[in-house]
Amino acid sequence: MLKNYLTIALRQLRRQRMYSVIKVGGFALSIAACLLIALWIRDELSYDRDWANANRLFRVVSLYNGEKGVSAPGPFAPTLASEFPEVEAAGSLMPNDLFYGAGSNELKRAGDAQNTYEEGFTYADQGVMKALQIPLIYGTPTHLLDAPLTMVITQRKAEKYFPHQDPVGKTFILNNDKDHPYKVTGVIPDFSGKSHLPYDFYLTMKGAVFFPGEENYWGANNHDAYILLKPGVNPNAFAARMYHTIFSKYIIPVMKSYGVKDPKAEEAKGGFELQPVGDIYLKSYNIHDDLPRLGDIRLVWMFGGIAAFILLIACINFINLSTARSAGRAKEVGLRKVVGSQRSSLIAQFLAESMVFSLLSFFLALILARILLPFFNHLAGKSLDIPWGEWWFAPLILLSAGVVGLVAGLYPAFYLSHFKPIKVLKGQLTRGSRNASLRSVLVVFQFTTSIMLIIGTFVIYRQMEFILHKKVGFDKDQVMIVQGTGTLSDKDVRAFKEDLTHLSQVKSVSIGDYLPVNGGKRNGNSFYKWSTAATDAPYFAQFWIADYDYISTMGMHLVEGRNFSRDMAGDTAAMIVNQMFVKKLHLTGDPVGQEINHFGQRLHIIGVLEDFNSESFRDTVNGVALFLGISPGMVSIKTQTADVTTLIPQVTAIWKKAAPDQPIRFTFLDQSYKRMYADVERDGNLLTSFSILAVVIACLGLFALATFMAEQRKKELGIRKVLGASVGNLTALMSKDFVVLVGISVLIASPIAWWGMQKWLQEFVYREEISWWIIAVVGIIAMIIALGTVAFQSMKAALENPIKSLRSE
Repeated sequence: MLKNYLTIALRQLRRQRMYSVIKVGGFALSIAACLLIALWIRDELSYDRDWANANRLFRVVSLYNGEKGVSAPGPFAPTLASEFPEVEAAGSLMPNDLFYGAGSNELKRAGDAQNTYEEGFTYADQGVMKALQIPLIYGTPTHLLDAPLTMVITQRKAEKYFPHQDPVGKTFILNNDKDHPYKVTGVIPDFSGKSHLPYDFYLTMKGAVFFPGEENYWGANNHDAYILLKPGVNPNAFAARMYHTIFSKYIIPVMKSYGVKDPKAEEAKGGFELQPVGDIYLKSYNIHDDLPRLGDIRLVWMFGGIAAFILLIACINFINLSTARSAGRAKEVGLRKVVGSQRSSLIAQFLAESMVFSLLSFFLALILARILLPFFNHLAGKSLDIPWGEWWFAPLILLSAGVVGLVAGLYPAFYLSHFKPIKVLKGQLTRGSRNASLRSVLVVFQFTTSIMLIIGTFVIYRQMEFILHKKVGFDKDQVMIVQGTGTLSDKDVRAFKEDLTHLSQVKSVSIGDYLPVNGGKRNGNSFYKWSTAATDAPYFAQFWIADYDYISTMGMHLVEGRNFSRDMAGDTAAMIVNQMFVKKLHLTGDPVGQEINHFGQRLHIIGVLEDFNSESFRDTVNGVALFLGISPGMVSIKTQTADVTTLIPQVTAIWKKAAPDQPIRFTFLDQSYKRMYADVERDGNLLTSFSILAVVIACLGLFALATFMAEQRKKELGIRKVLGASVGNLTALMSKDFVVLVGISVLIASPIAWWGMQKWLQEFVYREEISWWIIAVVGIIAMIIALGTVAFQSMKAALENPIKSLRSE
């Protein structure tokens, strides 16, 4: 019997080639897309799954005035470990580039001449190594980072610099600082890119003087704290007790020392949360941290939903095409029933055909997915592979093919098998009229989904254009950034700047690595008015070091006051702030000349900058205060012209003179700015690709319905043509129903898409609002696509010889 089912199924494939190609092709496309999305989702969900005692390991998240962040004071983690019996271990990481050594460095083995640029540095303490319980390849776990100038490296870096050796005891020179070599004390396994911690070099905090007294000071937040709770401890209850104890015992005295009137009232504005380590990668989209852009669980849900919709659209196509060809199968069903076939055997036959279609589609989908995978990896920024060798892969594919075939074929099987043999053989079958409403609903569903995806694509594209072209308060064009200049002495970096200023294409040069784009240093500090009427709470703003030429090189605009001047010795105690700083600190009247308390230091404002976006458009404009000095990690060059082809060799020649043992590294400010939104661009490209695919598959559904309608109304069209109806009239008559269906789809999709994209846009403080014309344009596009799809079948039916149509019954 099974062999008979398969024989009939293959015969149907050969007999109806066009429809078979559409069925199998649509299925294969949708399944390939679902497979690629499933690979992406699997990769996203695989992060941070290998931590020991992951159910007890947490990152501490601080809450204040509705904002979430992870920075904590230096003594925070040691205090947790020593004063709270619920804590088994606690430690700190300092991943940001606030202090030289974190982020990236020029590195070489002791005795080598050539520097190598490396990223992935963080400061860490012995406590965090104990809390994270990272297994060791080399070294002693109890003494990894408890001595000054020690470091732990990953296996891949150990193999790179000390191939086939135990590197414990070997030394590295960072940034040409031969007076402070770092000794390797341990080697840990590679995280293989599946951890939220993207670090290869863990530098000890022991003996590292970030600023005097930092390790005991509760007024500066620079550390990310991790804690390992003892078994049985309730993390929520502990977080509440921990917050109250820490705030009352340590934070209130700091606030009082700065003149805060009612520090106790500030306690109600904040709190602590313990974030499970397994949630950090996907569930930190609303948390301010210093990690590179992580994943987002909302995207996982969104793309999972898109995959489901695409598969549903393909199943709907299968149903429509199967039922649209019901006339061709009606007599077969009638004859089979006359000769004794039971309905159950007919259902089994049709389900077998559906299974054959599904298996063939899955086979082609695997081939398509393999071909499209490099392109998909490029769009998604991933390195995904199809897990051919996994034991579960083949059974899962076969099971999925069976389930999809069953779901897609169930309705056609019951629909086709219910035909009454007497009515069929007498030609009295009303082919599908009772099911026209269902088909219309299915096509509306298809186009509603497609229109929602198209609207989403439009909105993301417009937001990207808005971001890249909006005035940001500084001039990001024609600024070349030379990196790695921190290896030079102050004297040499000043000489490097001086040589650059003599180039004819150079407008200005600034030494400093506090840049208004990702990759620049950040330093959040507390500021108060210098007065007895101090504000109840400090204002946390950015503290940036800038030289005399920083403002002109960055193209920033002074709205009040003046720039730093070489002729003003008092500018060493001066600061230039932006408008947001003035607003948030409530500096009434003329801000120029007003005095500010910065850790007890008395500073005066000499200028006010127009607000600029120092972070991405996801955040509000931050308050920023510039202080005179040099932070030598980078040198910025403002060029006279956009054509830098001749400038780069000149800058390279000057660099070789300054640093002969270190290759030059440079980028451009506008490129760094664009990289801040690479994830948005990537998501937009993925959404565009899936939108196009959904539209293609939905058009196959329209083609199916047009085929069905043409077949159902063949006699009607023949009669109308005999009575004088023109081809244009008949084409319009056939197309009218589809215009109505697409119009309904637009009406349904528009509010849903508007709501969804409004939610997405809320991630950006500065955004392009959704305009009504986007809905109108997408609706027109959908109409054109729909009419173009059905025009062929409509005209074919209208041009058919009416005599042939009338005889076909």
